[in-house]
Amino acid sequence: MPSEPLSRARIVAAAIDLIEREGADAVSMRRIAADLGVGVMSLYNHVPNKASLLDGVAEAVLSKIQFTDDPEAHWTDRVRMQARAFRQIAHHHPRSTMLVVSRQLHSNAGLLPVERALSTLREAGFDGADAVRMLRLFIAYIIGSLLREVGVTPTFAPVQGATKVEKVDPELFPEVSALAPLLGACDHEEEFDFGLELLIQAIAVHLDRKGTRG
Repeated sequence: MPSEPLSRARIVAAAIDLIEREGADAVSMRRIAADLGVGVMSLYNHVPNKASLLDGVAEAVLSKIQFTDDPEAHWTDRVRMQARAFRQIAHHHPRSTMLVVSRQLHSNAGLLPVERALSTLREAGFDGADAVRMLRLFIAYIIGSLLREVGVTPTFAPVQGATKVEKVDPELFPEVSALAPLLGACDHEEEFDFGLELLIQAIAVHLDRKGTRG
């Protein structure tokens, strides 16, 4: 059976697979060529360099976001839908998502999620500066939640296996000792929704206060 023809999409897909297995530092044109079983020079017919390849990865990941935006819905519901759509793709491609937020993208695929988010916030009544701040705030929150979920940031994350409560001195750390069962457990979906609601409520108050001052 003949192998699938080499294409930019196939090269990008191989890079995504490699990033999810070993991280972005593992990516090189030579390594991708080896994974695909082709000569390294053949890659350059489709991808000019590694930077272009990484941009392709970021754009491919963003293009998989399935927005269910409803222009008729209240802006808070639209923000919830957009945040959860981004989180969903970040959950499926956690390491590639880290790459997404580290690159400045100018393609339609890269700009569409940004355009939708900014449009929602502007239509809600935020000025340009606040809309950009809110967008960055939500991205920071989503990425921070993802880092905790995939185990990159262990602080206050669930302890794998038996908790080590017996190693905590309750006299020195009374709250940590008392709350150890809660610190040792985490429902990621519930935690994400809890934080998302706090963010939405906070920016809604901010919008109301600016409207009152205006």
